[in-house]
Amino acid sequence: MAEDAGTRAPGTRRTDLTGDDGTWTGLSLEVRSRRRPGLCVFTAERRLLLAQEARPVLLAAVERDDGGVDFWRTDAYRPPVPPLRARTARDLAGDPARWAHRLVSHLLDAPGGPLHDGRWLISPDSPLLRWNHGRLPEAEYWREMLVEGHPDGYIDWFVHSGSWEILPLRPMPDARDARVRAYRKQARDGTLPPVLLWWVSGLDCHLVLDGHARLAAAIAESTAPPLLHLHRTAPDDEVAAGTARAVHVYESELARHAELRAAHGTAVPDGAALAGPVLARRLHELRTAKRPTWAWPLPGGEGEWQRVAGEVTGANGWPADDGPSA
Repeated sequence: MAEDAGTRAPGTRRTDLTGDDGTWTGLSLEVRSRRRPGLCVFTAERRLLLAQEARPVLLAAVERDDGGVDFWRTDAYRPPVPPLRARTARDLAGDPARWAHRLVSHLLDAPGGPLHDGRWLISPDSPLLRWNHGRLPEAEYWREMLVEGHPDGYIDWFVHSGSWEILPLRPMPDARDARVRAYRKQARDGTLPPVLLWWVSGLDCHLVLDGHARLAAAIAESTAPPLLHLHRTAPDDEVAAGTARAVHVYESELARHAELRAAHGTAVPDGAALAGPVLARRLHELRTAKRPTWAWPLPGGEGEWQRVAGEVTGANGWPADDGPSA
């Protein structure tokens, strides 16, 4: 794990993470002095509101039987990343680490991004890239991962349990869209900029923060899109406590092997070859494992959510069916 990340934004520390072979695996962020994000998840009972600088972006209602989520998407979302220039795509092609630093800079600078106090990870190692167990053609697989519907739709937790679908925050552009056509050539050339996804635990799916047209281009070319996956990780106190436990287990294992060596001779290994990788894996997991997305109580509670829903949808009592009674 490399520790040279520097600090570009006040209160934020970056740390590049690398694997055993030195390959870049992700960018860890420690964000401070940002108590509430501009792109914020609010909750009221079993209802969620995603707002971007006070603009409702997404309304969601979890069914009482936890079978899924009804959602209503507005047209208010504005990506916190400015449009990417073709020269930038060429300069950064095939370099996920540089892309991660660039996109994080935009997320930190923009007022409408999701980052807030705590630890975060942005990584190209998205589980979406490993779930095509049916070996479907890429276009078919990625279309299946997309949650359809605009302005309203449904996230099916029963059929797609644990698959963490992709929910665009704006309608997906058509394959004939000018931006999509431009990106299709980059998809064929292997220079397509990554799609930025944010995993939101309350929806159990990924939201597209940036790259709707790039995702559409990859699907049109039936190729896996390059991804950068953003999620919250363990806070400092949890990492410190987990590290202390992991080190204690490691030291205990070495002490146990030392006793065996004293009793049976040097033919008994010292234990480092076994305990060392376990310790390294545990420390890596502490810094990278997903933690639930933070959400803030919606001022006014469910009544305010219903008011916003009525204003946004133009319909009283949306959604009409909130699932079977508990």
